[in-house]
Amino acid sequence: MDELDTQIVRLLQTDARQSNRELARRLGIAPSTCLERVRTLTRRGVIRGYHADISLPALNRGVQGLVAVKLRVSSRTAIDAFKDFASRLPEVLSVFVISGDDDFLVHVALQDLDQLHAFLIDRLSKRKEVAGFRTSVVFQQVRNPVLERLPDPDSVSG
Repeated sequence: MDELDTQIVRLLQTDARQSNRELARRLGIAPSTCLERVRTLTRRGVIRGYHADISLPALNRGVQGLVAVKLRVSSRTAIDAFKDFASRLPEVLSVFVISGDDDFLVHVALQDLDQLHAFLIDRLSKRKEVAGFRTSVVFQQVRNPVLERLPDPDSVSG
């Protein structure tokens, strides 16, 4: 990605609803150039889609939790099965396969603490492959809405 691609990505992360004409104007380039750059970034998989940022409390999901899950056996079959199971649950926002003492970190959002407790008992504890889990309630979340490309390690002088 060159500097123009980086600027396009930064501006689209700030407001993905802006028109191609507005994006081109802000970048100081022709709309046709801008459109071709965006299409190329999309084809290359840099831009994977455009999403609305929805308030979780507006969807009756005021409580978030991070659930660290340990499986009885860390085989590919068990990991794939649990990942598939967890990713299909409507309460689950994200599933991370991780290293360390736990096998997964599952980000959930539910109505309240009672619903979180019910989710843990009724959904997770009944899975035979789950050896145990630890849950942290999220009090506040700060998210960086604009990601920048990090420099290549070889190009950073130490």
